[in-house]
Amino acid sequence: MKSAAASFPVYRLTRVPSRLLLNVWNRFAAHGSVHVPPTAGGVIASNHASFLDPPVLGVGIPGRVVRFLGRDTLYRSRFMRWYLPAIGVVPLDRSRGDIGALRKAIQLLKGGEVLGLFPEGTRTTDGQLQPPKGGIGFLIAKAGVPVVPAYVDGTFLAFPRHSHRIKPAQIRVFYGPPIQPAEVAALAGQDGGYLKIGQLVMDRITALKPSAGTP
Repeated sequence: MKSAAASFPVYRLTRVPSRLLLNVWNRFAAHGSVHVPPTAGGVIASNHASFLDPPVLGVGIPGRVVRFLGRDTLYRSRFMRWYLPAIGVVPLDRSRGDIGALRKAIQLLKGGEVLGLFPEGTRTTDGQLQPPKGGIGFLIAKAGVPVVPAYVDGTFLAFPRHSHRIKPAQIRVFYGPPIQPAEVAALAGQDGGYLKIGQLVMDRITALKPSAGTP
């Protein structure tokens, strides 16, 4: 079976200039990438403040290809219809419950790949964390893989909604210890278990938010 890196050479080629640009323009730093499984399947669950978040999460883990679910409206241009599949993005129809995309995501995770998820569902409009969407707990419970919480800091300042240029604000990403499948399974068996799983993930993301002055 081909590795994800071998299957998506465009991803690998894109990561090099992306990391270079982030290093130079945004003084990029990644902390805790050792928490991401080196070979097995896993979820990276992050806050969502900017279109920069997916590449930031990906370049912070040089040894893995991080795939994402991307809303179908991103595929409007000819270039994006080529580029997004070339880097492993799975299309998601957000106008309805896209069961096919969820099944594909679970299949990827069970097959040993890394999937980046944004429990909030969409980018924040004010820089503050939002409640998790309902489907995240279901997906995580069914996949049965470790969930690495991550907090991306600085992307809201660098490139918020409706911005037309990337500002030179520092960008950092903090990866935390994984939530293990046994912890998820214990919640899944409770009343409102999927909602509790989603909230657990958001709580772990929130705990990684750096305080003022954190190096």
